[in-house]
Amino acid sequence: MTDYQKMYTTLFNAVTDAVEKMEAQNYGDAKALLIAAQQRAEEIYITAQN
Repeated sequence: MTDYQKMYTTLFNAVTDAVEKMEAQNYGDAKALLIAAQQRAEEIYITAQN
């Protein structure tokens, strides 16, 4: 069963952290955080399908 709450929490926390990085003008770090969170959410989804 897909754990949508875990996926949501992963993405929400990354967005929050990325916004903080952007406010500090650390755009590369913000991008990296978002990409990593996207990959983690995908991993959660794919793992749940097996």
